[in-house]
Amino acid sequence: MFIFDISNPLTLLLMLAATVLLVFLSQETKKSAISAVILFIYLVLLIVHVAQLATLPEEFRYMLSTLSRCIVIDFIFVFISFFSYLWVDDLETKVKGKASLDNSLDWFWKKV
Repeated sequence: MFIFDISNPLTLLLMLAATVLLVFLSQETKKSAISAVILFIYLVLLIVHVAQLATLPEEFRYMLSTLSRCIVIDFIFVFISFFSYLWVDDLETKVKGKASLDNSLDWFWKKV
């Protein structure tokens, strides 16, 4: 059974670097679509890992801890990419001068 093991330190470091670079790119270009793509990719990765955990055959039970670590790391990256999407979306709305649909996080951005 193939598992994209993101709990490997080198893979984790490369994913973090790619995420930071893409968030920086989306912040510089003021396009929240780039951050939305990152968020979508991490959500798909989370769904894949949960599906693999749910359908794990008995002979692969030794991979249970690896899949559990991967799911926790997926949640962390989803959290990071979600807030980066909200941040870049806020920047994009300010630059383009359009009103955001929901400004309920204004208190959060003022403190950041």
